[in-house]
This record gives sequence, structure tokens and C-alpha cells, in this order.
Amino acid sequence: MLRRGNAWWLCLLLLALAAPFQSVVYPVFIMKILCYALFACAFNLLLGYAGLLSFGHAAFFGGASYATAYLCTSLGVGPLTGIAAGALVGVVLGTVVGAIAIRRSGIYFAMVTLALAQLIYFVALQAPFTGGEDGIQNVPRGHLLGLIDLSNDTAMYYVVLVIFCAGSALIHRVVHSPFGEILTAIRDNEARAISLGYRVNHYKLVAFVLSSGLAGLAGSTKALVFQVSTLADVHWHASGEVVLMALLGGVGTLLGPVVGAGIVVTLQNYLSDAGSWSTVIIGLVFMACVLAFRRGIVGEFKAYLEQRRRR
Repeated sequence: MLRRGNAWWLCLLLLALAAPFQSVVYPVFIMKILCYALFACAFNLLLGYAGLLSFGHAAFFGGASYATAYLCTSLGVGPLTGIAAGALVGVVLGTVVGAIAIRRSGIYFAMVTLALAQLIYFVALQAPFTGGEDGIQNVPRGHLLGLIDLSNDTAMYYVVLVIFCAGSALIHRVVHSPFGEILTAIRDNEARAISLGYRVNHYKLVAFVLSSGLAGLAGSTKALVFQVSTLADVHWHASGEVVLMALLGGVGTLLGPVVGAGIVVTLQNYLSDAGSWSTVIIGLVFMACVLAFRRGIVGEFKAYLEQRRRR
């Protein structure tokens, strides 16, 4: 018999597999949700399980996006190589930023990540190969393994779905491993973890690098989906959005960031005609959800199910 959590994931997978064959939503819209859902899941790995609040995750998301766009456009590499290179850029940036940031904790950690992310933003703004304010446009999707034409939205959709499932499976494995248990222990009581002999900074850095690498994977995939990489990908607004997605869905839950990303992207899509008012409306929705669901939508739902089970 399937566990309840696995059953939810199986239902979502079946819906995702069937999505391109119905006319309710467009594949590109679902691909956008999947990219940002993977980005939110990567951020949740750091905040929800390691207790580290980063305000600079857009640096890894956008840096990987620029790397993939540049390699595919200027050097003509294939999509698989471009995505892998983007994820590697996320890992490298995460190693550098994490090695500096983990020396501090709390709000100081968050501010260090924000400052370093802004540094990367200004590099993207001034560097000659990034296209400045225009970004890198007309990124070719190419052919996967020389066989699958990714200019077809349906083919590209299933590639994005596989990437999202692989990233989610990796996060699930990390969270439910001894390494994940140690991260949780550090989050709950860092002083006790230190007293037990764990190298806390080592575990924090590994978690930070894993999170940044997955964020880079999401950013590089997004660059191919929309065939463009712009300053919006590395702007601090993107870091704020991923925090919003994680909190809205439920920090510390595997499904929460996916739900949060779906809600935020859907609101942005359908409120795009409202202009600047869309930000106000999304902010009001966020405030209402935080007040009504203090643990996030999925977190409150899980708490309700556990309460019913105890009864």
C-alpha cells in the first residue's frame, strides 16, 4: 500500500504526464511552474531543513541561466551540456558564497548572501557577454542527444518534467538520509550538535552547495524554456519571490514549495494585465495566507491530518 505522501506525489506525476494532452493550460506555463518549483524546493532544502535563510539565491538561479544561455548561443553547445554547465556554475558560486556566508548566522548570514548576490547582479549588468539590460536572447533549444527536437514545446515539457522529478528525488533522498537528520539537528539546536562532535559548518556548506546547485539547475532549464536570460533572473526580486513561494506552501515540507510556486506563478500570470497592482495583490494574498496558515498551506494540511489521526 502506498503511503499518503507517496500517493500525493504519484497523483501529481500522473497529472503532469497528462498535462500536454489537454487544452486547459499551455505546456510553457506548466514548464514555468516546474522551473520555479524546483527553485523553491532547492531554497527549502536550505531554509526548511538546515535553518539557513538566504536572500541571495537569485545569484545561483540567474548565474546558471546566463551560463547556459551564453554557451548555447555563442558556443553552440547542446542543451544537455548547457544545462549541466549551468548547474555546475550554481555549484561553484554556491561554494564561494557559502564558504563566506556560513561564518555568520541569523540575519547576518542573510545579509551576507544578499550582498554577494548583488555583486553578481552588477557583474551581470556590466559584463560584455551578458548583453547588459537586454540580456541574452534567442537562446536555441537545440536537439537533445541529437535526436529530440526541443523546439517542440511538448518534447521540451517532458525534458523539464524529468529534470524536476530528478531534482525532487535528490532532495527527498537527502532529507531522508543520515545527512538530512544531522541538518535537522543543527537547525533545531546547533549548540547541541556541536557538543556531539559534528562539524556544523561543514554540513552547512554542503547543504548550501546542494541548494545552490539545484537552484542553478532550475535557472539553466528556465533559460532554455523561455530562450532568454535577463537581469530579472539575478535581481533580488527573484530571491524574494522564492522566499515567498517556500513560506506560502510550507517551509520544511517537500510538497509545500511546489504548491507555493504554483500559486505565485499562476497569480503572476493571470494578474499580468494589472501592472504594478499585481505585486500589491500577491502581497495581500501572501499576508492572508501567513495569517491563516502560519505553517504554510501544506504544513497546515499535514498538521490537520496528523491531528485527525491522533483522534
